[in-house]
Amino acid sequence: MEWVELMLPAGALADEVAALLADLGVAPSGVEVRGEEVVVWVPAAEAEGALAELRQAAARLRDNGLIIDPAAARVRPAAPEDEWRDAWKRYFHVVRVAPRIVIVPSWETYEPAAGDVVLDLDPGRAFGTGAHASTRLCLRELDALEAGGLAVERFLDVGTGSGILAIAAAKLWLGARGVALDIDPLAVEAAKENLDRNGIRSVAASDDSLDAVEGAFDLVVANIQADVLDRMAPALVARTGGALILSGLLTPQAEPTADVFAALGLRRERVSQLESDAEWSAVVLRR
Repeated sequence: MEWVELMLPAGALADEVAALLADLGVAPSGVEVRGEEVVVWVPAAEAEGALAELRQAAARLRDNGLIIDPAAARVRPAAPEDEWRDAWKRYFHVVRVAPRIVIVPSWETYEPAAGDVVLDLDPGRAFGTGAHASTRLCLRELDALEAGGLAVERFLDVGTGSGILAIAAAKLWLGARGVALDIDPLAVEAAKENLDRNGIRSVAASDDSLDAVEGAFDLVVANIQADVLDRMAPALVARTGGALILSGLLTPQAEPTADVFAALGLRRERVSQLESDAEWSAVVLRR
């Protein structure tokens, strides 16, 4: 198969943009940062549509506060296939993202310490690797809620991507059953593969809409952009029977988004940022 590279200039934000594009599902075959450019690989036959999708995603990031120019994205001949596959190995490594949660890429080994919750992922097919601050924030809040005694029998992951948050929830709350939703069928397939890789049989991943999901959940997590969260607020609140974690929020967006959900009846518990990256925030609310 012939491949091409989509190049998106991102300046000093290249690392952030690359991780966010991966989490959004724009880079299913691989992403790399080269200097101040983000590189995405796609089959040559899909170049035109993929370039339009990349520009659309870049426009969403720009509209949410990132300084990038969607029109600057371009196509060029790709590097050899073995080179772009190796790019994932240069970009992702074993990382502890929360006091107990450790992400282990498929090509690396890790000897768990006592109490570790290990998430085995293949970022080469995943849309959500733990590299982006918003994903790390969600994982940290999941860890904190379980450690704080939140009882969970059912959980819901909206915009599951790679399934990383659903996998973490299933491993933190053993015996709980989960639903993982994503509108992208490729993301659903990636989530199913990663759920299987982690031996998770208690989570159903699908491309059903949120409206198709019935009942309330003890835990809901949604790592999606602010404008989408605001539109989904009534449906998300209706399905929150216990705790709700929101992320995908630039820090200036966090308080206004928390207010939207609080106005619908939830109690705002906290807004948090990573010590190493205050650009992004997560919001935790309770029924």
